[in-house]
Amino acid sequence: GTSVALVPESVAHRAAATSGGATVRNEDIDGCPRYMAVVIRGVTVGPSPEWLVKRLDAVGSRSISNVVDATNYALHGFGQPMHAFDLAKLGEATIVVRRAQSGERMVTLDGIGRVLTPEMTIIADASVPVAIAGVMGGRDSEVTDATKDLLLEVAFFDPRRVRKTRRALGLTTDASYRFERGIDPHGTRDALVAVAQLIVAIAGGRVDGAPVDVGEPPHAPSPVTFDVARGTRLLGAPLTGPAVRDALVGIGFDVQGSNDVLHVMPPSWRADVQRDVDLVEEVARLRGYDTLPDDLSAFRPGNVPDHPLATLTRALRELLVGEGLLEVRPMPFVSADDATHVRVANPLADNEPHLRRVIVETLALRAQHNLSRMEGNIRLFEIGAVFAPGEGALPRESLHAGVLIMGASRPPHFTEPKPPAYDAWDARRIGERMAARAHGEVEAVPGEGDLLWTLKANGQEVGRVLRLVLDRPVWAEEAFGVEVWMATTENANVAPAHQHASSPPSDARSQRVHRRFTPLPTFPAAEFDLALLLPTTVAAADVERVIRATAGPLLEQLSVFDEFRGPGLPDGYRSVAWRLTFRDATRTLRDKEVEGRRSKILQTLEKDLGIRPRSA
Repeated sequence: GTSVALVPESVAHRAAATSGGATVRNEDIDGCPRYMAVVIRGVTVGPSPEWLVKRLDAVGSRSISNVVDATNYALHGFGQPMHAFDLAKLGEATIVVRRAQSGERMVTLDGIGRVLTPEMTIIADASVPVAIAGVMGGRDSEVTDATKDLLLEVAFFDPRRVRKTRRALGLTTDASYRFERGIDPHGTRDALVAVAQLIVAIAGGRVDGAPVDVGEPPHAPSPVTFDVARGTRLLGAPLTGPAVRDALVGIGFDVQGSNDVLHVMPPSWRADVQRDVDLVEEVARLRGYDTLPDDLSAFRPGNVPDHPLATLTRALRELLVGEGLLEVRPMPFVSADDATHVRVANPLADNEPHLRRVIVETLALRAQHNLSRMEGNIRLFEIGAVFAPGEGALPRESLHAGVLIMGASRPPHFTEPKPPAYDAWDARRIGERMAARAHGEVEAVPGEGDLLWTLKANGQEVGRVLRLVLDRPVWAEEAFGVEVWMATTENANVAPAHQHASSPPSDARSQRVHRRFTPLPTFPAAEFDLALLLPTTVAAADVERVIRATAGPLLEQLSVFDEFRGPGLPDGYRSVAWRLTFRDATRTLRDKEVEGRRSKILQTLEKDLGIRPRSA
């Protein structure tokens, strides 16, 4: 029921304005395109009303005082950070938006002294800084119980400038979080009026003069053209003009145009919407991601051929997967020496502050991780960037392919329970195949020590085969590494001088790959084994064909796991054992169903091939 004074229209000016006995100057238009302020006199600072305390508590913010709570309420309600200064503490009742001077200092509201730099935008009075723009206010001008007159600030600060300042100071606040992501420059006056009236309602006082508005007028959002047919292609689901219009209008967009091509004007608070793909994302969100089809279409989004490095990367990946290796994507950070490696200015972990120089550095870390968990059969590869110190400020980046192998060279089989371990010649074979795929004809030149071979193409080194020194337990086999370089930052845009015969064709249509995906099972499988007596004249493949034809569509896997010839079997026979796995994607199979299929398979085998179970 408190009477609230209306806030007059703003006093607008590009550089400076005076109102209510306070002067505001904007000397940094780039860092602060728009700055608004209003003077409120005669306030009584004290506790907030209960409704305001509860609302702030609901969003995790504690109550401080009625004036400060009003600004925090607007922060969460409007998404607009704002700040209240004690007008009596501002020198000459003046606000100056400017760049900080080198070596300037101020104490922020958290009680910590901050050293400012010229790259930062600050809010100052006639002589000293009183706030860091977009980040935090100063302690010397904060509102206290003795405050009677306020200067209420609402501004739009450049997001990039706020982000740089926040990082330089290591100071993250609710205000910086919102300014960095961009606020609505058109909403500053509405927010200022609303909070000024709220302060007068709960703290008393009166608005003295019109708000000042200095800086550039906000630019209108740019319209976006939305082609409904293109949106359908991008989304992979049918769209219609009326449906798109209704969805966007419902969240504040202005939509004009025909049913085929729409002209969309984003609201001022949606600075993130700049292209038609942004509108497609909005339509998908409003429609519901769960309503979109999950089909994976086998097509290229354009007819531009792949970059040669992309083609080579795909070819190397197929080669190494065919060798039975597993691809990994570790982070490219290692612990090393500043003299040999590039140190990251802001590392993710203090114990790994350097960028790797070769792929096998990080592969070795993954191998150590496996060995510590009693896994010694390791077959890893990665295709990624490596970094070496450069002549300038930036490192020299290269694209490498790396391999680490140790332990069993192939999975165990009943015919070979203990496969041979990888040796140096296996590593050389893999390295030669990789280098040949990337560089054409190669030769392996013997090295010394842990460098087993140097791989060369046209007389230039293009890779290495290494014996890796790991902290391995006594039961683990030797580890070998392969490193092949593909391109550097200098030649990354240069096509290879040759086209290897086994490289994939560059024609876009020939690169389409059709893959069939099935969801992971949610119901358990049912397994049983069949040990059968087979005459030497009957091939195991014939038995397998009969089993598959009889088992039906629920047979998920059929594999041979044992063969026996010797004492206890009739002459001219051998014992071969199969494992059968059944599964229904919609329910759990009953024991009676599985036993029925087993009986049917045995009857068919005896009828068609004269095959009986070994136990019979």
